[in-house]
Amino acid sequence: MDSSDYYIPAVATLIGLAVKLPGLVKDWRDPLVRSVCLVIALGGAGFFFAAPPTITAVNEATGTANFSSPLVYGIISAFSAACLLLIVHWRGGPPEHVRSVARRWQAGYTLVVVMLVVLFALGDAPVDRHTDFDTYYATTPYIREMIVLYLVAHMTAALVTTVLCWRWALQVSGWLRAGLWILVLGWLLNLAFSGLKLAAVAARWAGQDWGALSTTLAPLLSALSAPCATVGFLMPLVGPWAVSNWRAAKTHRKLRSLWRELGRASPRTPLAGPIPWYSSPQVRLTQREAGIQDGLSLVAPWFDTGVRTRARAAAVAAGHTDDEAARIGHAAMVAAAVRAAGRGLPAGSRVLPDHSEISAVRTAPVGVSVALRSSPIVAAARESGGAVPAADGEKSPT
Repeated sequence: MDSSDYYIPAVATLIGLAVKLPGLVKDWRDPLVRSVCLVIALGGAGFFFAAPPTITAVNEATGTANFSSPLVYGIISAFSAACLLLIVHWRGGPPEHVRSVARRWQAGYTLVVVMLVVLFALGDAPVDRHTDFDTYYATTPYIREMIVLYLVAHMTAALVTTVLCWRWALQVSGWLRAGLWILVLGWLLNLAFSGLKLAAVAARWAGQDWGALSTTLAPLLSALSAPCATVGFLMPLVGPWAVSNWRAAKTHRKLRSLWRELGRASPRTPLAGPIPWYSSPQVRLTQREAGIQDGLSLVAPWFDTGVRTRARAAAVAAGHTDDEAARIGHAAMVAAAVRAAGRGLPAGSRVLPDHSEISAVRTAPVGVSVALRSSPIVAAARESGGAVPAADGEKSPT
C-alpha cells in the first residue's frame, strides 16, 4: 500500500472528529459523546502512525528499532476498547450494569496495552521492518507473543462488536439501524484484517511464506473499515440533523416567491432583520417564516375575497384539483393585496375575507408561494390588481 492509503483514512477520520468536536466541547461530561470522539481520534491516529513514513520518523526520533510497532499495536488496541465502550454506552441499560461492563473492558484492554510494552521490552527486534514486522518476527521469542496478543485482542473486539451491532440492528430502525449495519460491515472487515494477519503469522510458524496476506491484503481491508466505522458511528448522530437542515433549506427556497412578493408592499422596510451569513438553515427558515407572517399582517387589510373566488374558479375550470385551486386563489388574493398596498390604495372598499381565510394563507405559505411563482392566473391578478383572465393555457403550479 502507498502512504496515501494510510493518510487518506486518517484525514477522513479527523474530518469526522471535527464534525463532532462542537458536541464534545458542549457535552464533555456525556460518556457517549466522549466515546464517539475517542473512537474517531484513535482510528485516525492508528492509520497515521501505521504509515511507513511515520514509522520511519518515529523510530529515528526515539532511536529504538521498531519502536513504532508497540506504539501502533497499543493505539489499535485502545481503539478496539473504545469501540466496545461506545457500544456499551450507546446501547444503554441500567447505569450500574453499564459502568460495570465498561470497567471490565477498560481493565482488560489496559492490561493488553501494558503487556504489549512489556513483551516488546523483553524481546529482541534489532532490524527495522516498516511493513512486514508481523511475519518477520513471527518466530522471535516475546515478540511472537506480543504479535499474537495484539491480533487476538483485536479479533476479540471485532467479533464482540460485530455481534452486538448485528443483534441491536435487528431491534431498531431508522438512522440508528443504518448506522449499525455499516458498523457491522466495518467490523467484519476488521475481523478479516486480523484473521489474515494471524494466518500469515501461523504460516510463518509452519515455514510457509504468506506475507502478502499481512502486508498487502490486510491493510487494504483496514483502510476500507475506517470510513465504515466513522460513518456508522456518526450517521445516527448527524443523519437526523442533516435531514432536518436539508428540509429547512428546501422549505426556505420554496418560500422565496412569497417572501419577495410581500417585500414589494413596503420596499423601504425589510420583512425581517438581518442574520449572520453563517446561520443554519433552521435559523434562516425561522427568519423567513416570521417575516412572511409580518408581511401578511401588513397587507391583510387589502385582502379581497372576490379576487380569491374568481381566481379559484378559473383554476378549477383549468382542471386543477380543489387543493391546487384553493392555493391559486389565496396566492392571487395576496398578489392583488400587495399591489394595492404598494400603490397606496385605500383599504376597506373591498369584501374582506373572514379569519379562516387569512389563517389558510398563514398556515400554508409554501403552497401559496409556489402558486405565486408559477401560475398565470396569479400573474394576471398581480398585474391587473385583481382581474382574473380566462382559464386557457393555465397549468398546474405544483
